[in-house]
Amino acid sequence: MSGPSSQIVRRMESLEKHLKEENPILLQAVQRFRELDAVAYRMGILDPEESYATRVPWWPLISVLGTFSAGKSTFINSFLNSKLQRSGNQAVDDKFTVICFSQEEESRTLPGLALDADPRFPFYQVSRDIESVAAGEGRRIDAYLQLKTCPSEAVRGKILVDSPGFDADAQRDSTLRITDHIMDLSDLVLVFFDARHPEPGAMRDTLSHLVKNTIHRPDSNKFLFVLNQVDCTVSEDNLEDVVAAWQRSMSQSGLTAGRFYQIYNEEAATPIEDPAMRERYQSKSRADLAEINDRIGQVETERVYRIVGVLEFAARLIQDELAPKVGELLKRWRKMVLIGDAVVLGLLAILSLTALFTSALPWPAPNPAELDWTQPEGGFGIAHFGAALSVAVVLGIAGYLHGLIRKFSAKSILSHLPKEIANPDLLEATRKSFRFSTRPGRFLFLKSAAGWGGASQRGINDVLTGAAAFVQDLNDQFTNPSGDAPNPVLEKAPKNTPESADSTSA
Repeated sequence: MSGPSSQIVRRMESLEKHLKEENPILLQAVQRFRELDAVAYRMGILDPEESYATRVPWWPLISVLGTFSAGKSTFINSFLNSKLQRSGNQAVDDKFTVICFSQEEESRTLPGLALDADPRFPFYQVSRDIESVAAGEGRRIDAYLQLKTCPSEAVRGKILVDSPGFDADAQRDSTLRITDHIMDLSDLVLVFFDARHPEPGAMRDTLSHLVKNTIHRPDSNKFLFVLNQVDCTVSEDNLEDVVAAWQRSMSQSGLTAGRFYQIYNEEAATPIEDPAMRERYQSKSRADLAEINDRIGQVETERVYRIVGVLEFAARLIQDELAPKVGELLKRWRKMVLIGDAVVLGLLAILSLTALFTSALPWPAPNPAELDWTQPEGGFGIAHFGAALSVAVVLGIAGYLHGLIRKFSAKSILSHLPKEIANPDLLEATRKSFRFSTRPGRFLFLKSAAGWGGASQRGINDVLTGAAAFVQDLNDQFTNPSGDAPNPVLEKAPKNTPESADSTSA
């Protein structure tokens, strides 16, 4: 049984120290992740350099995606009240920019390695994902990511991600992999479109990847679709027509529900001379911006619940799906091995007996009826030595062939596994657990996955019980249905902020 590497141990200790100062209520979540990791190590699901705690960002994540020149950077600068991001009508940045709070007045730009090596951020070890789809690109992490610090209070306690425009990029597989990674981990995803080019052709790539892929997601409510720069319709007074064309393009991609917003930046917009028209555009844009900002303000609370959700989901995945599935695969594997053993070893026995009785072996094989099976006075006879050596050779060959049969049977089952398991997380965990359960030397007739015993089942139950208690604690912090006085300890808990990322490395 393996356990966490010294590096993971140090990172978990650093994370606990960090949370103790910023959000003490999350400390119990770290301990529950440790208990879940212990089960996963016993079952071979996690490598020593892995932890479930490093698979979830510990700060709320807001991502801004969409077409180039859709005003993403202008929106972010306005939100931060800072000229942090370059903006313009052409593609101005081909990297994903992760924006994090810092108390330093001067903004800093750090390389992608700062994100890839820090488990507190949403891009921890993303270089592995990039390498898996584009060999050699994992070493070029700095070409895809950068970290910018910002003293704006608007981003305190949050992480903001600005993406390169889809149409500005050559649609590299690695960029799409990062985009999928962002969408999976984000608490809120703002998908921007350019009102100057709302026709389907200009939005094709964005619609294909950001709209079609979100329709059936269980967390699809976190996607907000924003038609930006609607002030461009003032000259023609055709805002309703532009919005209708945009929503029609969305529905043609399969998106028939969702929240749609129409905004523009008043400082960067062309002045609207007509007072009535100006009021109409401003009131709509300001109302939608206020709603977007309200959603952004909720992500801190949502992130805490998402963390416990990830914990509970992983525990139930092991208990309800992975362990039973591996048990079923082991039953199938055991049957294949026994059939293979019966066929191959039966043939081997026939060949051995044939060789014995036809004197095909390299030593003399006397007539069995004339053999003296008692120990001769002079010691162990040549005939006896030859027989013993023959048995040893046969057993050695049998053991070798049995090992090959085990290996071939396991490989055959694994090759069909993607057709049986659609969930990629469950698929990878099942592969690891099954390989660990069929490793050489493990008894063939054990029915359960390796490591799935009483201790592991109690560990999973403790994690689920602790997660339920954790939710109650969170409810006590954020709700007060009884009307009693608020919990003073929880009220005084500091905000969960990533500002110390500049000085502390988890």
